[in-house]
Amino acid sequence: MDDTLAAARRWYAEDLLYKTPLLQNPQLINAFASVPRELFVGPGPWRIISDPYDNSAFLTPDTDPRWLYHDVLVTIDPNRNLNNGMPSFWARNLDHLHIARGERVLQVGAGTGYYSAVLAEIVGPFGRVTAVETDPALAAQAQANLANWPQVDVVAGDGRTVDVGELDIVVVFAGSTHPSRLWLDRLVEGGRLLMPLTSESRRGFLLRVVRRRNRFEASSIGGVAVYPCMRSKACRAARCRSARCTLMIPDLATWQKSGFKDPDFGSKEILSKWRPHPKVIGIGRNRTRHSRLAHCGPSQGAN
Repeated sequence: MDDTLAAARRWYAEDLLYKTPLLQNPQLINAFASVPRELFVGPGPWRIISDPYDNSAFLTPDTDPRWLYHDVLVTIDPNRNLNNGMPSFWARNLDHLHIARGERVLQVGAGTGYYSAVLAEIVGPFGRVTAVETDPALAAQAQANLANWPQVDVVAGDGRTVDVGELDIVVVFAGSTHPSRLWLDRLVEGGRLLMPLTSESRRGFLLRVVRRRNRFEASSIGGVAVYPCMRSKACRAARCRSARCTLMIPDLATWQKSGFKDPDFGSKEILSKWRPHPKVIGIGRNRTRHSRLAHCGPSQGAN
């Protein structure tokens, strides 16, 4: 490995401590320092977006990979406005999940696999990451890109329906109107879910859920504007009706009516008023009655 490039990667990873000062998991920094981003964003020159809210982009003047080791978006497909996500944004989100070595992770929306590799570095060789990508071409790229991480299984399909058994972590990298029943069903005791709960405008908030025996604790860790899930949006109305009838999981509009106000960035609004009716759902091999999506205060360190 080029020592200069390795130093740039380490600098980039440690700079996340200043971009996201609430990092509680030191494995995150080591993971970002270990994964070569250039393997996942195609050959340079690269289209770089330094400010996600301005969306102004520039093309790098050369193919030096050090351009990639800054807190920037890197375009994967400009026609779809599809980018390799902002490192500080996802570092903060993953930090809220408290991912440990050896845990089982479902990643929905793997893209070309960069954050799948970051997750693999966090869980280590005895953990497992199932990286699901609905776009077959992207899934094929991710499969090839992740050859050096045997603990990652890439699945081409709809992440809402892929069933890999019990899970410690579900992390969704694209916006959707409601969580999948299967995601909640497969979380073990203490399991955590993080997803962007968004409307058709792509805006919403980051929903964090923790499994607590026969209930779920949920909170917002802030606002978000993010690329939507592809297949779930196509049948959003039918699935929302199904989810509300079977699990009583609200979509974004219902969350807002239940006490969550305008989900602006940095919101600490407590989701405290929603009390769905109890229903029966499966949890691995056990069956738990009176499961409900209950609410707690903001996550520790929410901003």
